[in-house]
Amino acid sequence: MAPKKRVAIRNHSAEANLFARRTFITFVAVVILSLVLFSNIYDLEVNSYKKYQTRSNSNRIKLLPVAPNRGLIYDRNGVLLADNTPVYSLEVVPEQVKYIKKSLSEISQLLDISQEKQDKLLKALKSKRRFKPLELHSRLSEQQVALFSVSQHKFPGFFIDARLKRYYPFADLTTHSLGYVARINSRDSLALEKQGLAENYAATRNIGKLGLEKYYQDILHGTIGHQEVEINNLGRIIRTLDFTPPIPGKDLTLTLDIELQMIAKRALSGKRGAVVAIDPRDGGVLAMYSNPSFDGNLFVHGISSKKYKKLLAPESNKPLLNRAVQGYPPASTIKPLLALTGLDAGVITPETEIYDPGFYQLPGIETKRRDWKKWGHGKVDLNKSLEQSCNVYYYDLAYKLGITRISKMMERFGFGEYTGIDLHEESRAIMPSIEWKRARYNKSWYTGETLSVGIGQSYWSVTPLQLSQAVSILVNKGKIKVPHLLKSTSEMMVDPTSKTMQSSVVTDYVVDEKRPITLKNNDNWDVVLDGLHNTVQKFGATGYSAFKGSKYDAAGKTGSAQTANIAQDAEYDATKVKESKRDNAMFIAFAPYENPEIVIAVAIENVAKGGGGTNAGPVARQIMDQYFGDREIVSKDPSKHPNHDNVYQQNIESKAGTP
Repeated sequence: MAPKKRVAIRNHSAEANLFARRTFITFVAVVILSLVLFSNIYDLEVNSYKKYQTRSNSNRIKLLPVAPNRGLIYDRNGVLLADNTPVYSLEVVPEQVKYIKKSLSEISQLLDISQEKQDKLLKALKSKRRFKPLELHSRLSEQQVALFSVSQHKFPGFFIDARLKRYYPFADLTTHSLGYVARINSRDSLALEKQGLAENYAATRNIGKLGLEKYYQDILHGTIGHQEVEINNLGRIIRTLDFTPPIPGKDLTLTLDIELQMIAKRALSGKRGAVVAIDPRDGGVLAMYSNPSFDGNLFVHGISSKKYKKLLAPESNKPLLNRAVQGYPPASTIKPLLALTGLDAGVITPETEIYDPGFYQLPGIETKRRDWKKWGHGKVDLNKSLEQSCNVYYYDLAYKLGITRISKMMERFGFGEYTGIDLHEESRAIMPSIEWKRARYNKSWYTGETLSVGIGQSYWSVTPLQLSQAVSILVNKGKIKVPHLLKSTSEMMVDPTSKTMQSSVVTDYVVDEKRPITLKNNDNWDVVLDGLHNTVQKFGATGYSAFKGSKYDAAGKTGSAQTANIAQDAEYDATKVKESKRDNAMFIAFAPYENPEIVIAVAIENVAKGGGGTNAGPVARQIMDQYFGDREIVSKDPSKHPNHDNVYQQNIESKAGTP
């Protein structure tokens, strides 16, 4: 029989003690947790109030950037060259449209909107918030705006939005100087971030890409404004709390004269080339035109690949190239500066004569370098060498000077260097020297190359801008005023109290000057200038026909640059060579002779017949006629008026390598 189990007797005292201990521990835990809770509440509500209030506001209040209006650009006479015009786009708020596909189809039929744009909008709906507006069609025509306005009541949720876009009223006439603006790309954004300017461009869509629009981008852009708005948890704007208006960009007034630009375009019609006109008194650029040109408005809204390829096509003749700041062989237009170099070096005097039989030979060398005039000019002094553009005289002068003395003096006139004009697209061109050739080709310099430099050929190239700047230095007798396009700026002042725009403040451009060129004998300036005066004023001189009968007293120099090698005894005939191998025509001029107001450099590529006097001279004449109008300006000194009846009674025809 199994033993009987004992019944355990409960220890009530021990259980009571255990319960009490557990209760105490639980109470302590509750107290500690309560203290922690209230401590956190205190920290959140008191200590961190400002912090979380700010974070709360950032979720509730949002700052929306407001883009400033871009500054306008005017010519020297107040003619508007770059404007901001409203561009209309059709936009839609999807949540306000009940049947989006049906409405899209109906409005597309009304405004002739492509199926591609409709599909693009429907695709964007999947990734965009439905309460935010989406663009359906940009750049609506006035007719489309009118059609929609009449029927807008049928399309709730659709509306027309207006934005300001850059517009160039003179199209291709000003593109190479003004440049253009276009949409900001990733490269632009990266550059703005590096410069610390990204915040100021938060609401900006376009940026200067070329010309003055790029050079003065910072002051044209202005300062961003802000709109402080209250939003809900979905990001929808509930109300506007505050508004800080943007500060518009500064307006620019240029030294350009749009009427001179028009004349330059007309004079270069059908030709490839460039014109630069400068006021030598202050360095202001009066005209800068490169032909052919292109319409900068094409790039403002984004140019299509088809139109861009058309600009790059060979038959378009490179309209994107700014020929005013690209290099050409200067030809005979630099002979006055070489004459000045020879005078200053003491190699020649005004009376120095040589005999020109129609060719030049280096001692011990059989090769003959032909003059442009087959039978030669006979006895030639300095003055006649300029009037008749005698190549033999300058072959001999270049040989006596040597390339080192030539290159050093020409560098002082700015050749081979940037002029400092307010454009990024300027080329330095080439001023050859012994060191330059060694660095470029690792070859020695030859004396024959020096002779070619003497008539503005060989490796030497200059931009029309450099050439006009050099002539400005010449007429200023060594004073160097840096060429510039900006005349003054105008900006609106903001009242900090009322936050409203006040009257504008005009700031004139400060003319920059470089260290002047000094000569051993200042009379040498006048010797060369007199030669240029005779070149235009004397009957039979190479520039006479270009300015015959003008009411103002002009001076100048012709030039014709070979673009292809011609055999020693071969005759150049422009009709028998390819157009790209024909000579370039060059011309420099200034007027009036006493106290010049305008300096002009003209370059025309691959002319069919004649030289600088025949082709480029008339271009300079047309621009000067426009500039002086009906003013009659003649020299006060009778000795400056040559006798047109008794000097050089021959009619000079230009040809390859001729003036």
